[in-house]
Amino acid sequence: MDKEREDMVETTINRYEHYLNPALAKLFRFMGLDTIEWEAKGSTIVDIHGKEYIDCLGGYGSFNIGHTHPKVIAAVEKQLHKMPLSSKILFNEIQGKLAEKLAQVTPGDLQYTFFCNSGAEAVEGALKTARLYTKKTEIISTKNSFHGKTFGALSATGREIFTEPCKPLLAGFTHVPFGNLKALEEAITDNTAAIILEPIQGEGGIIVPPEDYLPEVRKLCTEKGVLLILDEVQTGFGRTGKMFAAMHYNITPDIMTLAKSLGGGVMPIGAFIARPDIWEVFINSPFIHTSTFGGNPLACSAGLAAIEVIQEEKLDERAEKLGKYFINGLLELQKRYPELISQVRGKGLLIGLELMDEGIGGMLMSELINRRVIIAYTLNNPKVIRMEPPLVITQDQIDRVLTALDESLEQAKVLLDDNE
Repeated sequence: MDKEREDMVETTINRYEHYLNPALAKLFRFMGLDTIEWEAKGSTIVDIHGKEYIDCLGGYGSFNIGHTHPKVIAAVEKQLHKMPLSSKILFNEIQGKLAEKLAQVTPGDLQYTFFCNSGAEAVEGALKTARLYTKKTEIISTKNSFHGKTFGALSATGREIFTEPCKPLLAGFTHVPFGNLKALEEAITDNTAAIILEPIQGEGGIIVPPEDYLPEVRKLCTEKGVLLILDEVQTGFGRTGKMFAAMHYNITPDIMTLAKSLGGGVMPIGAFIARPDIWEVFINSPFIHTSTFGGNPLACSAGLAAIEVIQEEKLDERAEKLGKYFINGLLELQKRYPELISQVRGKGLLIGLELMDEGIGGMLMSELINRRVIIAYTLNNPKVIRMEPPLVITQDQIDRVLTALDESLEQAKVLLDDNE
């Protein structure tokens, strides 16, 4: 059986090399990821050899309620046998239920939802809606931001490593420093349709803005007649200790984008939700923006069940409590390894560990994987180790992650000392 499993691993890696991406296969091998994920439950992933890993990455925010939550699985299985995809002609009961639920749990008077399949699609729809509603064309985003890699979303993304190879992108996008209200105000023109922001920059390195930043941005948008789009694809659904990060600041955006954990870790689904007055553009022209698979019954079943799980298990409150515990543990490690760790930051269970040298990131990731902890550094900032575990992670598992990180930091310190 062991030989059969080893052969399956090699065959899979060979297929990656020949039919997916040889560079990706090489990187996975180098990082010690030369195994196959086999099954998962809660905060644990098991590979083909039966080895258990603590998932401290959570699918980059897709597994807020954990892997294979039984309530979501049951909802999807039930719908699967009834009608998996929509005819797009008749009314879809479960889509209506999920839209109502989103109106209930999102901030303020956000009411109308458009369903799609991913975060990037949600951003695309939000940008189009802003232009249609305001009849203006300019969008302000922030440097170091990440909103997706389709052309519209990429145009809003503020990271040159992704944008430069694909230029020219869409016209009308301006990027200003995140957290700088003055720069934002100076960038607004008579043709500005919207400002798009992540409440906390995720891929950019878990960058938390000043406490008064988002309330002041909301005030500025209202005064200038500019729409505020909050990209809560990564920060939503309990991740930061509130159902949505906007709730930390008591603000309501004009449009909010959602995805990742909305699917309960089972189905891909994205959405954007807006205030009623903004939805007039779709009332006047209901087919101006459509999606063949958006709002399909399987994905909506998963989304509805996922929100119910978050509410029933109070996962937002759990994220706030365990996030503080986790951050305090990381701050203790910073005291022990000041030459390796420069900063610990985050909200809830969206946490960044910034290193003194980006070269340490890959080393730490490899060491942690050897200790069966799955983790990654952020795409935009390789100096930052990103910790985004399922919100169902236990305190004992966090302790095990901290121990593994302590051992890995010690090993990195030894290797760096030997190289000097």
